[in-house]
Order: sequence, then structure tokens, then C-alpha cells
Amino acid sequence: MSQMSPPVAVTARGITQTGPWGNVYGPLDLTILLGGLTILQAPAGPGRTALQMTLAGRMKPKSGSLTVMGHTGPARIFRASALAAIEDLDSVYASVRVVDLVTEQLRWDAPWYHLIRRADEAVYEQVCRPVFGDRALPPLGEYVENLSELDGILLRVALANTRRPPLLVVGNIDQVTSDQNQRVLVRRLAALGQQQTVITCTVNHVDPALGHRSQVPVHLHTEGGE
Repeated sequence: MSQMSPPVAVTARGITQTGPWGNVYGPLDLTILLGGLTILQAPAGPGRTALQMTLAGRMKPKSGSLTVMGHTGPARIFRASALAAIEDLDSVYASVRVVDLVTEQLRWDAPWYHLIRRADEAVYEQVCRPVFGDRALPPLGEYVENLSELDGILLRVALANTRRPPLLVVGNIDQVTSDQNQRVLVRRLAALGQQQTVITCTVNHVDPALGHRSQVPVHLHTEGGE
């Protein structure tokens, strides 16, 4: 009896992206299984960022075929995914408080005719506890500039993930400079992978004991590219 193939979340075949200065990534083939945390091992730079934006439906590949959660069109992929912790895309103002960010996100998510009151502790727990796990939440009244690197990224993930779509794409774990905090971040993303398909990136090898499903080397450029 033949074994059934595991379900797939992302299938990319020959996808490419170009910019004003030429090739950004590709042609690239990629297969990511459904569920769990997949870590793409790739060098930092515009190619890696463009690839993550493509997987989350924020950018259309220049060529090739891409299927994400059964969808092929960028608009449908967009609705089936969340994108978090990408610099210059979801950066937050340092001089605002956590409560303001949470409230703003909930108002953005809600239909225009719903009145969303200022976030309280109960709402804060609902939004952020799945991402922070047993880690203490920063005080609602704290300014973002006072948050640690780890808490800042976890907050950005929580705000991007309020809808809990099937796919969650998270910038890269290298944004956290402490090795210990990187391990915490990977464990938290792996925990989210119990309910979603989660994709993130790094340059380095990641200890498999941290709970990720797989780490996939990604070669962003063909020979002769950047």
C-alpha cells in the first residue's frame, strides 16, 4: 500500500522576482508542508524579504507558478496569510504605548460600523497570549521604545496575527541579537505552528530541539546573479 503524500502549504516552481537593478531572487523551487514552523535558511537582503512578501501575497512573482494554501492569486493568498516583523512594513513608532497599538489594530480589523473601545487587560490577553505563551506580557501602558527586542517582535507578531489566518510569515529570527532570546522566539513560533503554518528566516543553522518542523536551505540567486 503506497503512503499518502503529506499535505502541502506552499508550492513554488521557477518563481522569480526582479527589481530596478536586475534579479532579486530565482528561479526558485520551494515546497513547504502544511502546519508547524518551517525556517528558510537564506542570506539577509532584499531577495529574502521579497520572497517572504511573495509567499504572503504582498508581492506577485515576476514569473513561475506559486500556490499557497490552495490559492494562486496574490489577493487570495493575501487574505489567507499574515506578515509580521518585516522592517519598513510593520515597524511601529517607538513613542507610542502598547495599548494604543493593540487598540489601533483591533479597530483596523473591525467592520467600520463597529465601535471598538480602548483595549483592556482581557482584550490584551486574548490578542497577545497565544504568541507570548507563559512569558509575561509588557504592561499595557508601556512605551514601545522601552520593550526588549524579544518582546517587541512578539508584539508585532501578535498584532499581525489577530485574524489567525492559515499562514503566518515572520521576518527573521536574526532580529533578536541574544542567542537565548532567539531560542525563545523559535519555540514561540513553533507553538503557533500547532494551529497555523508558520514560516520564518535566518542565516544560521537552528537547533532542531527547539521544535521547528524543518529548516530549508534557500538559494536565492542562480549562478551569475547577485
